[in-house]
Amino acid sequence: MTPAPGSENTAGHSGPATVTVDAAGLPATTATLGALARLRLAARRTGYRVRLCGASPGLRMLVQLAGLGGEFEWEPEEREEPGGVVE
Repeated sequence: MTPAPGSENTAGHSGPATVTVDAAGLPATTATLGALARLRLAARRTGYRVRLCGASPGLRMLVQLAGLGGEFEWEPEEREEPGGVVE
């Protein structure tokens, strides 16, 4: 599989580009899960990665339960520290 044309990271190195999805307003439903899975599949086929940011705990849990947690990059929630520790 070859990366999509122009998929260079910000440092100018060749490699998969990342699509960032603001998931803050997405409901934790099976419809959302299906849409995210289709997005991830399309991204993989074209050489992109998908990063989810602002996902609610419910959406995160649903994605994990579906076995798709490892398919996405996750940005920490605002209340999380970089190590993933929640106070």
